[in-house]
Amino acid sequence: MSLYENLSIEDQKAFVVDIGAAYVKCGLAGENGPTCIIPSLSKNSRTGQVVKIWDYKNTEELYEYLKDLLYTLLFRHLLLTPRDKRVVVIESILCPSDFRDTLARVLYKHFEVGCVLFAPSHLLSLLTLGTNIGLVIDVGYQETLVIPIYEGIHILKGLQSIPLAGKAIESRIKSQLMEHGTVCTADKQHQAVASIPDIVTDELLEDIKIRCCFVTEYTRGQQIQDVTMRGGHANKLPPPPPDTDYPLDGSSVLNVSGRIREHSCEVLFELDSEEASIATIVLDALVKCPIDTRIALASNILVMGGTAMMPGFYHRLQLELSNLLKKPKYAQQLGIKGFRFHKAPAKENYTAWLGGALIGALETLASKSLSRDVYLQKGKLPDWCCIDSEFLEEKKG
Repeated sequence: MSLYENLSIEDQKAFVVDIGAAYVKCGLAGENGPTCIIPSLSKNSRTGQVVKIWDYKNTEELYEYLKDLLYTLLFRHLLLTPRDKRVVVIESILCPSDFRDTLARVLYKHFEVGCVLFAPSHLLSLLTLGTNIGLVIDVGYQETLVIPIYEGIHILKGLQSIPLAGKAIESRIKSQLMEHGTVCTADKQHQAVASIPDIVTDELLEDIKIRCCFVTEYTRGQQIQDVTMRGGHANKLPPPPPDTDYPLDGSSVLNVSGRIREHSCEVLFELDSEEASIATIVLDALVKCPIDTRIALASNILVMGGTAMMPGFYHRLQLELSNLLKKPKYAQQLGIKGFRFHKAPAKENYTAWLGGALIGALETLASKSLSRDVYLQKGKLPDWCCIDSEFLEEKKG
């Protein structure tokens, strides 16, 4: 018998997990928030080093990473025994097949869970609003993904993706710190960050992004882009906000300039070599949707993802969309007058998890999930968008 057997009545609830690029959200079905949100890290059993879950070289290495991660979630944070337990896995529709197949192997064969439901994150996020029609904008860590959903069906033709999200902001912060950042030491000496690059870690960049940076308003953003991207006159650049002192330890302080604080998030709205930004891919997604769905989708926009929690993001995105809508390229094709944004009953970073907690609390969960017996017999997962009839027949039998 497991050490944690019958430890809590919460064992009867389904286990809900969302393994993101930067953080893992996990908890129990029926709860209004995840029990814990931890970095997507694992320990390499060979070297003992802490590694990122998604930085795997092959599926065997990933298998070990996922075993360690799920052990930490189940036995250290939730205190649950996984055997015969129901599980809801929240995944992006762009999740690599080798990742979901390896995760299934770990759950079914190593932890011996009873059944697993692999559910698309963007559809689950709409469940928190009680609707099945919406344009979901997922501003995560690696990329921003826009997916139109109509009557519960993903319009894959309108799917848009761009590698501009939290990681791009951190890269911009790092480049600016290395260019003109300074550190004030205990003896009041100012030292360039470029001369001590070891202090610029991933953890430092993320913390600076969260604590110091913000998305500036539309007019200032256009002025900044005019100078930095289009070669405008430097005297048109608006005065930056105040600098911030970021303490590194008890004796040294990193100076985060106002320029870094304000300019870093502009990477989300700057046009790349293909004239694309977060705002343009939203409109491009609508253009590629059937004409009779566009008004409904534009009236039901939901933003999710941790990067969307940056101060000023919502206001800037709405103004970017409104101004782009006036351009002939979109005005003639779309024929919509405005946009309506919904606010989910959860923070943006765990909106999809909350949808998974809702569906995990339904009595019909077992009938929609893939049982361990069927998986062991078939040896594979059915594709989420094209379920094999053999799986359904097996489950009915």
